[in-house]
Amino acid sequence: MNKVILMGRLTRDPEVRYSQGDSPLAIARYTLAVDRRQARNNNGEEQTADFINCVAFGRTAEFAERYLHKGTKIAVTGRIQTGSYTNKDGVRVYTTEVVVEEHEFAESKNASSNNEGGFNGGYNGGGYAGGNNTSAPSGAGDGFMNIPDGIDEELPFN
Repeated sequence: MNKVILMGRLTRDPEVRYSQGDSPLAIARYTLAVDRRQARNNNGEEQTADFINCVAFGRTAEFAERYLHKGTKIAVTGRIQTGSYTNKDGVRVYTTEVVVEEHEFAESKNASSNNEGGFNGGYNGGGYAGGNNTSAPSGAGDGFMNIPDGIDEELPFN
């Protein structure tokens, strides 16, 4: 099984291109800074995050283009894909990237704007952000939608 789940912040805005042909396909590339679980105490000289290259296709890439920005904290589900190519100097270069199947916001817009790292971006709902659902739910600013009074009678459970 090849399944990857990551949570981190975008290091830059996604780079989006469209394939050529009768039905162009969106392709988004971005790098995710993922904190390591345990920081090593080596006078702060040790790297505490990994920088993971990600690529998304189709609707997921279009969502990335529209809503994801540098500093946005997201959770990504996908698979690892490896490859190789020969560069202009004739040297074989090996690549590893995560092919994104789904991504979702991992914090509210308020939390991301208050982040001390200077990052901004994100979204108030903190919900699903992959596949066909690209609309933002309306909320009261706390990440939860408003439920009108008197709706208790219509709920299928108690």
